[in-house]
Order: sequence, then C-alpha cells, then structure tokens
Amino acid sequence: MQAQVGDRITMAGEHVGQRTREGTILEVRGDAGGPPYVVEWSDGHTGLIHPGPGSVLRCEHSDAAHGAPAPVAEG
Repeated sequence: MQAQVGDRITMAGEHVGQRTREGTILEVRGDAGGPPYVVEWSDGHTGLIHPGPGSVLRCEHSDAAHGAPAPVAEG
C-alpha cells in the first residue's frame, strides 16, 4: 500500500461489532509511501498504524488529472 499525507483512510473494525474508523494521514514514515502512518482519526485521536495481514484499509487521494478522489488498492 502506498499513501500520501492528506489521504483519507478507512479501517474496518477488527472484531465483530467494532465500528469502522476513518481518518486522515498526517505523516508517512515508511519508504515510498508505505507504512507506518500517523493518522488523525475522526474522533480527534492521533495514532501510529502499521497495517498487518488481514487488515482492510482503503485510502483515497486526490487524482490531480481529474480533480476527484482516486481509490488506492486495499491491503
């Protein structure tokens, strides 16, 4: 997965009944846009995430050519 600062990220709950979390990537600490990422979640909390196997993430960033969000592959 590759991400950029400002990308929106959605992470599915890890357990049954756990809500989906949405946030904005504030910092990309990995090489070439890879994890870990510092994310500000919609509830105002900030945290470092490093998605592991089985994680369901969806990032969107602005597609400069079309001016619309472009989905990035789930990882």
